[in-house]
Amino acid sequence: MDGPPGKHNRKDTLMKIEAIDTFFIGGGYVIRIRTDNGLTGVGQTACWGYPEAVDQIVQRFKGYLIGQNPFRIEHHWQYLYRMSPFRGSALSGAMSAVDIALWDIKGKHFGVPVWELLGGNCRDKIRLHLLGGAGTPEAMVQAARDAVAEGFTAMKFDPLPGHQDMAISRLVGTARDLVAAAREGGGPDLDLIVEVHRKLTPLTAATLADALAEFHLYFLEDPIQIDSIMAQGEVARRMRVPVGNGERLNTIWEFKELLAHGGPQYVRPDVALAGGITHCKKIAAIAESYHCAVVTHNFLSPLVTAASVHIDASIPNFVTQEYTKGDEAPHNAIYKTACKREGGYIPIPQVPGLGVELDETLLAQAVFTPMNRSETLLRTDGSVAYAV
Repeated sequence: MDGPPGKHNRKDTLMKIEAIDTFFIGGGYVIRIRTDNGLTGVGQTACWGYPEAVDQIVQRFKGYLIGQNPFRIEHHWQYLYRMSPFRGSALSGAMSAVDIALWDIKGKHFGVPVWELLGGNCRDKIRLHLLGGAGTPEAMVQAARDAVAEGFTAMKFDPLPGHQDMAISRLVGTARDLVAAAREGGGPDLDLIVEVHRKLTPLTAATLADALAEFHLYFLEDPIQIDSIMAQGEVARRMRVPVGNGERLNTIWEFKELLAHGGPQYVRPDVALAGGITHCKKIAAIAESYHCAVVTHNFLSPLVTAASVHIDASIPNFVTQEYTKGDEAPHNAIYKTACKREGGYIPIPQVPGLGVELDETLLAQAVFTPMNRSETLLRTDGSVAYAV
């Protein structure tokens, strides 16, 4: 006998992927996988610099994925990663979108949130840090006060506008004034995350860290360029303040090398770039072995926020989720999401799958506005400056 009827019957698991639809929405690239029994799952890439390249990879993936059982998520991950000898962020970004969508389908099939399939929830709500700040000390004081008033317990900001032509004394002084203002406005109960956006050299990063140590930063994020994993790790080891790294890294192997060279720090995987839910769960486990906390990266959309929330809920070493209030803006109404912010937290969703669907009416009207405008930051002498 096949067992009792119902959605858990083995015969019901033999569904197949029927089609993969792709969309350029705003500055992002979204996919929707459809099965032959009518279930759909959505995913997105965080390779926002080259979404057209991601699309070409997804088109190549279709030849393998269509006709496959969507439940073999780990197997599909391995197959797609190794179907060609080439690697990189475009490939990982494409795989991430597919992986997220497959978990969405599986959650819907079994009638549970994705976090339930990942081992259950380690917490009931997800702590957020607000992407905020301001460009002057006076405005920064108010921005921090406003964040606290809304219920946020952490805020992240970049204190280095126009850095490319600043003398080191000016650079450090500007950053210090803004961080001091954030501490004044937020008080001792607002954790401060300083985003450097890979603008500095190892020596200037150390100088900046020394100047900011008195403000007890939660961490300093991405102080140097990401070209060398070893260099990132060594800089983290030498800093007087905690360091966060990894939003542009793609694999468990890169994160392992980062931690092996730098020791405990905050890791910043992006679920829509670092291999999706399947791979980020592994990255979190590697970080846990180093007594390292996870601070998931995301600024793109409510869809990536939702995928991140399921990871955050299911791992023991999560501490805070990046959040932009752009998720709540009218242009993101296309994403109908069950992940709703309450103050400085998002309660974990209780609906099957990710808890995100695309609004069909708004989808038909969506326009593509690329985030990468092919403009590279230059110094006044004409040379290329360190930039994001």
